[in-house]
Amino acid sequence: MRRLSWLLFSSLLLGLTVSFVSSHADDPPKDKAAAEQKGTDDKSKADAKRDEDYELMRLFADTFEQIERNYVKDVDRRQLIQAAIRGMVTQLDPYSNYISPEELKRFNQEVEQEFGGIGIQVQMDQKSKRLMVMTPLPGTPAYKAGIKSGDLIMEVEGKSSEGITLEEAVKTLQGKPGTEVTLGVQHAGSDKIEQLKITRALIQVATVLGDTHKPDDSWNFFVDSESKIAYIRLTHFGRRSADELQEALETLKKDEMKGLVLDLRFNPGGLLGQATKIADLFLESGTIVSVKGRNTDNRVWTAEKDGTFSGFPMAILVNRFSASASEIVSAALQDHKRAVVVGERSWGKGSVQNVIELEGGSSALKLTTAQYLRPSGRNIHKFPGAKDDEEWGVGPDPDHKVEVTQQEMQDYLEYRRQRDVIGGSAQKLEFKDRQLNDALVYLKTQLTGEKKDADKAQ
Repeated sequence: MRRLSWLLFSSLLLGLTVSFVSSHADDPPKDKAAAEQKGTDDKSKADAKRDEDYELMRLFADTFEQIERNYVKDVDRRQLIQAAIRGMVTQLDPYSNYISPEELKRFNQEVEQEFGGIGIQVQMDQKSKRLMVMTPLPGTPAYKAGIKSGDLIMEVEGKSSEGITLEEAVKTLQGKPGTEVTLGVQHAGSDKIEQLKITRALIQVATVLGDTHKPDDSWNFFVDSESKIAYIRLTHFGRRSADELQEALETLKKDEMKGLVLDLRFNPGGLLGQATKIADLFLESGTIVSVKGRNTDNRVWTAEKDGTFSGFPMAILVNRFSASASEIVSAALQDHKRAVVVGERSWGKGSVQNVIELEGGSSALKLTTAQYLRPSGRNIHKFPGAKDDEEWGVGPDPDHKVEVTQQEMQDYLEYRRQRDVIGGSAQKLEFKDRQLNDALVYLKTQLTGEKKDADKAQ
């Protein structure tokens, strides 16, 4: 363990030395005496910091050694190190965290929006203790094989699925594209188990969704076909979100869309680059967001006219769970008066995290490295202890504040879940979405006003 301490100290010392040399090599002081004194002072500070770093590393190494040698039971060394890393990042903020090798695959799937699998969403059926299909994803191997909402997966590769956990199910159903998996499926309303051999494919998870499905199970993006008002839900900001949204907007443009509701409720955020691209789809000029960091260059993203979708009114829906990238988009469009924001104050996450590879890419550190500001310069981040009357988050525009109760929110989530199901036969719930209704009233008023103005001009 002393050797471990020395290795840590040696690598730290090397980093300090390189940093010291590089920071002064290009701009030597002109005054020789001042330069010598500055060099002496800097060396003393570096030596003091190096000694402190050594003592801290030795404290860690000694603690690790004592636990490994004297704890009442054997301990897993890797688990100890991972726990120590997690302990460090929990002292920083709620958004920095360590991503273990076991967690990294799932994290990358969420960001990249793709994985090898058959394309179904499942949950545990409490009655049968088997996996129940919530919905197949359109165009996937499961969808083509005839799997529908409400089907029970009774067997996986000839083995009973009774008691299987969701985590175990995901590991079994996912796999390399081109490989096969055999499922014993009991369709809703049938007692027979059908054996289906399904070839896995690369599943691309959509983040841009509509309100209802068309007869061919693709999304219908019009929420009011008579008024030509479109509705687009963005579940999170993944690697392909901007391209998905642009494709949907191109289709809606051809179909003569006159107004748009962009639903960012329950959207936790995602990639900063995707947020700036999506905001740029609706803005012709001006600042989208500015980012300031301690060891990163300050940066400002600006909108460009080329490729902008304009000429129609917009409303953005947010709630208390709209965060991060959702707040970048809604704040930018609100500050530039491109859209009104409807709903309730957003989460309040105005920080940026970088994903730093560890262990050659087998694990990672998600570390807060910067904070961002909206175009107006107003603060978004909700700091610890912040009060409701302080400035944070993205609030709804005047006259468009529509707060909902916790029960109303739960009812909406169940309503939305049932509405998203493909091929389900269960009777769907009715729900009055007051936030969406407020947005629709606003857009219709805008369209009516534009029509009146056009009539007067003739």
